[in-house]
Amino acid sequence: MPQLYSILPLPSKPLLHSNIFSSSSEPIRRRLQRTFSPTKPPNLKRLTSRIVQLTRRRQLHQIFEEIEGAKREYGKLNTIVMNAVMEACVHCGDVDLALNIFHQMAQPHSCGVDTVTYATLLKGLGRARRIDEAFQLLESVEQGNAAGKPKLSAQLIYGLLNALIEAGDLRRANGLLARYGFLLREGGSPSISTYNLLMKGYISTGCPQAAINLHEEILRLGLEPDRLTYNTLIFACVKTENLDAAIRFFEEMKDKAQRLCDLDLSPDVVTYTTLLKGFGHAKDLWLVQKIVLEMKSRHDLFIDRTAFTAMVDAMLNCGSIKGALCIFGEILKRAGANADLRPKPHLYLSMMRVFAAQGDYNMVKNLHVRLWPDSSGTISLAVQQEADHLLMESALNDGQIDAAVENLTKIINRWKGISWMSRGGMIALRIEVLLGFTKSMFSPYLLPQLLPGEPIDSIMVPFETVRPLLGTLELKKVVMRFYRDPVVPIIDDWGNCIGLLHRKDCYKMNAPLLTMMRSPPPCVTTTTSIGHVVDLVLEKKYKMVIIVKHSNLNGTTHGSRAVGVFTAEQLVNLMAPVSSVLKQKQSVCRRLTMF
Repeated sequence: MPQLYSILPLPSKPLLHSNIFSSSSEPIRRRLQRTFSPTKPPNLKRLTSRIVQLTRRRQLHQIFEEIEGAKREYGKLNTIVMNAVMEACVHCGDVDLALNIFHQMAQPHSCGVDTVTYATLLKGLGRARRIDEAFQLLESVEQGNAAGKPKLSAQLIYGLLNALIEAGDLRRANGLLARYGFLLREGGSPSISTYNLLMKGYISTGCPQAAINLHEEILRLGLEPDRLTYNTLIFACVKTENLDAAIRFFEEMKDKAQRLCDLDLSPDVVTYTTLLKGFGHAKDLWLVQKIVLEMKSRHDLFIDRTAFTAMVDAMLNCGSIKGALCIFGEILKRAGANADLRPKPHLYLSMMRVFAAQGDYNMVKNLHVRLWPDSSGTISLAVQQEADHLLMESALNDGQIDAAVENLTKIINRWKGISWMSRGGMIALRIEVLLGFTKSMFSPYLLPQLLPGEPIDSIMVPFETVRPLLGTLELKKVVMRFYRDPVVPIIDDWGNCIGLLHRKDCYKMNAPLLTMMRSPPPCVTTTTSIGHVVDLVLEKKYKMVIIVKHSNLNGTTHGSRAVGVFTAEQLVNLMAPVSSVLKQKQSVCRRLTMF
């Protein structure tokens, strides 16, 4: 780094650079002593903000490029910056990289680690389901031999607890509370934040009624529900379709905020959005309009893009096309002054679905054209494909057969195929019927040996037959298995199927299988129809679907004991081209005419 020198000029006349450093035979009356001023530490706030922005975009490679540049410019970076880098690794799902950063920070001459560092790492380990490593880290903190000597605090527990609940692992979450719950207690009872997390966990695992039942326990312990508590309870009521209870919590929330003069208890935009989704699903137009009017009458409430989208979706579900168009126009008008309100592609698709079903080809065509310039965010390939399908559907429902065939031709040329089980596939099938098999634009396949309405357990392969692997096994011990099978189910110590490991995901020989698997696995019950499972395999491109007993599913597809599987390879073996089926029918007909 460049050195800064302090030069003190004579009081009578400023000294020139040449007078100080030029060699001269004249005696120097006063020797100026060069002293080093302490260098100010670099301001790294801008770098930290930049890391946060790149984290939201999941640009992890760019973050490390800028970090290396900052190290060359400033030298050692501080703990705040490196904590932001660790958060980026966790957010992008690269826990091993986060562990490497942690070990670098813990080195003697590095920036050091603090409580935030440990909380971030615990959160990452929880999301990656590396629970044993997380508990080992907590034990080292509890015993006082962890790097940096952090204190065991509620902040550390909350990060891991939230990660476990988001993963739907309530068994380990309750185990964490049983061991370290004393850190989360207020006045001898668990805090309201703990109950908020537990309710969130019950909802995420498909048990919203259990979350509602916790409300009585909260009141019995004398805890005061906050806004998040009420929002979670309302969400649970919407999940159970108990809208009367949702309204009661909503009114209680408003009355309590008014009585206590506490604005932090007032319904926020999340509250209203949740109610809109519930009433829209119930097709209660009067309550939807009431909620929308209340939202617009509150001057202290900022209606964001998500809330506006919920309004339009609720209106469409209730059949109020005019109401949806009015709100959609308001969104576009406000988006002119605030780009953050520009609608997402999802909203355009919602409008296009309704008008396509009505056969309004011109409206769908206009929305299809404006999807690119007027929407915000990434327009995925799936969205583009559905938009093309809806354009074809609207043309067919409008009676414009030539336009529908033209759009179908464009779809085939652009997307190189179409799924028969999708909405667009059904429209293509209608066009195929109009054209006839002799003029077919496809080479369709049939399933002559199957009845779509039959339960899947009639053709499934028993779970033991596919030989599942234990998740704690290292890849190097079973690597030959993946040369034979493209996908293998993974089980835990209790025999529950916790994920699927695909051949292309096997990239670390020394890593346990559960760190590379895709979790949770796609699951259906034994009573699910064959047609629905075939739809899943074709639409979602699943290599394997896990079959579980209906009594074991319990509203969730995670941690259930599997009884069988259905694979894409089975489906391929059951398929037959239309041409061969027609030839078989023609040969049978010829044989019958001979008698």
